[in-house]
Amino acid sequence: MLNRRHIRIKVMQSMYAFKGTESDDLSKDEKFLLHSLDSMYDLYLLILALLTELHKKSKNYNEKLQKKLVKSDSDKNPNTKFQENQLLQLISSNRMLQEHITKHKLNYWDLDFEYVDIIFKEILNSDLYETYSGDPESSFKKDKSFIIDLYTTIIAPNEKLYDYFEDKKLTWIDDLPVVNTALLKVLRKLKLASPETILLPDLYKDEEDREFAKDLFKKTLLNSSKFSDEISAKTTNWDSERLASLDGVLLKMALCEFQKFPSIPYKVTINEYLEVAKEYSTPKSSKFINGILDKIVKEYQSKNIHQKSGRGLM
Repeated sequence: MLNRRHIRIKVMQSMYAFKGTESDDLSKDEKFLLHSLDSMYDLYLLILALLTELHKKSKNYNEKLQKKLVKSDSDKNPNTKFQENQLLQLISSNRMLQEHITKHKLNYWDLDFEYVDIIFKEILNSDLYETYSGDPESSFKKDKSFIIDLYTTIIAPNEKLYDYFEDKKLTWIDDLPVVNTALLKVLRKLKLASPETILLPDLYKDEEDREFAKDLFKKTLLNSSKFSDEISAKTTNWDSERLASLDGVLLKMALCEFQKFPSIPYKVTINEYLEVAKEYSTPKSSKFINGILDKIVKEYQSKNIHQKSGRGLM
């Protein structure tokens, strides 16, 4: 689920929030970083819990229609395609998934049911739902396509849901794009015969990625002063405010990768931090960061220090 860029973003956020010194015990701050990364999985589970609640809502909605004292023809024979959607049934009946949701105490929608109601009403009023419910043919392929379209066009862009996630946990806003991509990837792979574990992908690609997060955080902090001096020496018109800003954090992290991670190419490191700077820092930051990192790499190469190892490495 996690990619290296998102790991870098999480480390950047933890670095920026860090208020200690290089000599401090970093165990608490490392724990905060890992918790922030782990919370992404909670967001993933929470969204699947929302799909479960929408499925449940469709059943309750049809039952209420049939209990009305004065029924229209449509009330007497409600459309049940949504509640019979095979993909939603797989999610709702996935025992392992539901146990994870309960274990992580993510049954938020029981109390925050109004958000389920808001999204359900949007679904019922959508052209997408009208087309789907009016289609006389049913298949797992069509059911899956409908839910994927529903998620991308109605659920994911919902502003009230976006605000809800932000209120629950501020860092979830940065996590949403990655989680949305991961969720859609899982749904597209889902088949009727898929094992229950398919809905529970690993947070990290491998243990190496988790260690990368910890090492990048610790090694950047432990060498912060050294990196600051090295960065300052590369410009005669140094703006001290930039070093204390997010730009300074990104530069230190880049230097850490240059020096402490020999298997990561210079080009990969530079490109990654330029993209992060474009998204999180000022409009001029990427140009500023690129200029300094380019000077540093050229110096390393001329002095034949901090060489990279492996195929295709610069």
